[in-house]
Amino acid sequence: MAITFSGEFTSPRSPDEVHDFLCDPKKFGPLLPDFESMSVQDATHFTVKVRVGVGNIRGTAEIKMELAESIRPTRAQYKGRGNAVGSQITVAAGFDLSPLPEGTRIAWQGEASVFGRLASMAGGMLEPLSKKNIQKLIDGLQWALTWPPAQVVAKEAPSDAVQGAATEHSVQAPPQEVSSEAMPGMPAEQSPQSVAGELPGVQNAAEPTANP
Repeated sequence: MAITFSGEFTSPRSPDEVHDFLCDPKKFGPLLPDFESMSVQDATHFTVKVRVGVGNIRGTAEIKMELAESIRPTRAQYKGRGNAVGSQITVAAGFDLSPLPEGTRIAWQGEASVFGRLASMAGGMLEPLSKKNIQKLIDGLQWALTWPPAQVVAKEAPSDAVQGAATEHSVQAPPQEVSSEAMPGMPAEQSPQSVAGELPGVQNAAEPTANP
């Protein structure tokens, strides 16, 4: 089953700044829902470990991500494939950028497919769970791209959706492991959704559609 999502939001940053953020694995990777850790192979490939759970099924998914398309400053797309608890997972996320007088419009599209044990056990829970996870990712991006670059460093990121991924000064180092435990976050009572809801120009994600 493939589940697709789409929506848009705005950022006060320029299209070039937004594109550079989206195409940096060290900034984008930790925003993935239920992030645990990641290792960066090169500028366009990284492997991320995320927690997965449906009903009584719990485990860790290891997903190999690729920056499949990068057209500065108008387009970025990631594709990923991995395995978890006897299931195959594929994901894709694309971002189309257009300039606005006050910043940038980000139109996004997402797709997730799950095959195997998770799909059979999840049943009707798979679609709402996928919607929840994609919304976490978009909430994190909205928060990270709302503040001007100079302010992001001084502000703490909300926990869950933005586990410390939004600092503009990423470490320029060889491939390395990044752990979610080492990332700062906002106080637990301030959720990513509440932060995103207070921001101007943020629109709700479109309802998902399921393609059998």
